[in-house]
Amino acid sequence: MVTRYTTDKQVNGLRIYPTGYYIYYRLNGKRREMKIASKNVLINVVRKKSRQILGQVAMGIDPLEEKKNLTSKFTLPPAVKIIKELCLIPGLSGYEDNVRKYLENKLNENKLEHHNDILGNLICTLPGKKDLPSVMLFAHMDQLGFIVKKIEDDGFLRVERLGGVPEKALASQEVTIQSEDGKYFNGIIGNKSHHATPVEEKYKVISYRDIYIDAGFSNKDEVIQNKINIGSPITYAPYFNLMGKHSLTGTSIDDRAGCAVIFEVAKKLQKKIHRPTVHIVFSVQEEFNLRGVLPVAQKIKPDIAIQIDLMLASDAPDMNAQGEVLLGNGPCMSMYSFHGRGTLNGLIPHPSLINLFKNISKKNNINLQRSATVGVLTDSSYVQLVDKGVAAIDMGFPIRYSHTSREVCDLRDLIDLENLLSEAIMNIDKNFSLIRK
Repeated sequence: MVTRYTTDKQVNGLRIYPTGYYIYYRLNGKRREMKIASKNVLINVVRKKSRQILGQVAMGIDPLEEKKNLTSKFTLPPAVKIIKELCLIPGLSGYEDNVRKYLENKLNENKLEHHNDILGNLICTLPGKKDLPSVMLFAHMDQLGFIVKKIEDDGFLRVERLGGVPEKALASQEVTIQSEDGKYFNGIIGNKSHHATPVEEKYKVISYRDIYIDAGFSNKDEVIQNKINIGSPITYAPYFNLMGKHSLTGTSIDDRAGCAVIFEVAKKLQKKIHRPTVHIVFSVQEEFNLRGVLPVAQKIKPDIAIQIDLMLASDAPDMNAQGEVLLGNGPCMSMYSFHGRGTLNGLIPHPSLINLFKNISKKNNINLQRSATVGVLTDSSYVQLVDKGVAAIDMGFPIRYSHTSREVCDLRDLIDLENLLSEAIMNIDKNFSLIRK
């Protein structure tokens, strides 16, 4: 006899089927079962969600009815489900494998051929007309976080920062630690007890060099026994939710939302015949050194590179002076990006691509916002310099609270960006020229 499911030992009522995780409960004399996650989602995340659902049941609330109400309130396209599932997969720079495997499954489901390279970049090529300029459309899979650099004798972890982690947003954050055998452990970034904090410390931002992570271990030996060691990757604890009518919030909207967008574009373009060759690339190590995608660009030598990532929204109270990019006001085109903080690099978009997106947005009644920002850098800054030179542009979606554990974007911007990209690529025809005049 084959058991249809196994039961979780930590959460009563949590069942594990081959198709995913389900929570079983009784309410008002009725037995109910509800799917809460696919098998790709971390068990710790599933357990946390299960306890929240059982808490609702204890208060007499039926989570299945709540789910029906939520579904009727929001009309969510399939891309939202993909963004949610991507945000719930930890994938630090250099450790993107589980994110890539998820996307490989999605490509397989849609009969999209793909391969990956030694660094872990995932490439899906859609062959097109050879007499048209080839396009590389890419977004990065990785996220920022930390690396374990020291294990204290009492079991606390000291870390090194990987990527642009904002120190003022770190205190008391939940994190996820990946062990050498692929297991995940919960932890928190310690924050000195308020009652013991002197006045002179209350308004100081603690340097990442001084933070520590408490993962519930008693000593160094216990940490090592659980296969957590120097070099173990750490990310914000995975999170995703909906806010209001159109907003999405999560730990790695940057750039899992971008990955979802280009995946949807790939699905649209595979059905089209009269178009250029398009290389859909889910890239690695963007948050680390911005160069993980270079081997792909060097191999395929595209004529055009379109990079998809966040654009800083300037509609929050503390961002008004940063530009004119508004959440929910449409996709965005970067007119200028420059880092300037130790990395003298940036991107000024190719004029032919500016005109392409400007004209297509107008033709399709899509509001196209513009951004010009110092302090932002993407991997397109390096891709543009490959081989004989690549016509490049950064396109993206407005985001609030970038690089924090709760980034926010607007679903409408993602949908418009997807449509804009698809239409623009289809309009790269024999009359399209990259020659500067």
